[in-house]
Amino acid sequence: MKIYDKGDFQVETKNDESPLTIADKKANDIIIKYLEATGTPIISEENRQLDFSERKTWKECWIVDPLDGTKEFIKKNGEFTVKIDLIEDNVPVFGVIYVPAKKELYFGDVLEQKSYKGTIGDDEEFEFYKSKLKVIKPSSIGNKIKVVGSRSHMNQDTLDYIDELKFTYKKDVEIVSKGSSLKFCLVAEGKADVYPRFAPTMEWDTAAGQAICVAVGLQVIDRETSLPMLYNREELLNKYFLVSNIG
Repeated sequence: MKIYDKGDFQVETKNDESPLTIADKKANDIIIKYLEATGTPIISEENRQLDFSERKTWKECWIVDPLDGTKEFIKKNGEFTVKIDLIEDNVPVFGVIYVPAKKELYFGDVLEQKSYKGTIGDDEEFEFYKSKLKVIKPSSIGNKIKVVGSRSHMNQDTLDYIDELKFTYKKDVEIVSKGSSLKFCLVAEGKADVYPRFAPTMEWDTAAGQAICVAVGLQVIDRETSLPMLYNREELLNKYFLVSNIG
């Protein structure tokens, strides 16, 4: 937030043409320092990715995105997040999404089958923060189907899917625009009904959001396999996926 408020982002362009700021790097350094103490291996967007021949033996791992929504960060619209997820046997079991500009924290505990949301102060101890948590859950479908979409990635495949929803359910569709991984959170807390992502993402883009959704009874479905998405795969690039509270 010091970098965000100051506005000196020191933007670089990565090989995939996505932006990278000094905040991505510094956040990654701090998070990795804490997680390394657990002894559990880590996959992070800003770390060098290990070959699958080494990763395939892992029974559990952390997946980290130290700054998701770098474009939103640079635009200073507040819709960027920090994401940390714990994977066991290729499945998300605990995920955290923090929104620094709003001091909002979401987390999902899949084993407990609950997800939570709350606001935490800068110097607030987590044990005190837990007492202010609100349990979140999806809502019933209303007169309109609320589809959450990306500010940066609305494409023809997504527009075609929206037309399909209108035809199948005979309902109007409202587009709820939101950046970064907050799209998962909107469905999990009942502010949207469907999140179709028909554009490229990586495992660190989705793992924490999937844990939060699964903990409230939703699934994040790989459109190619029609099964829940798995993690620490040989190919870290995700296929298209869908989060839906319809049917």
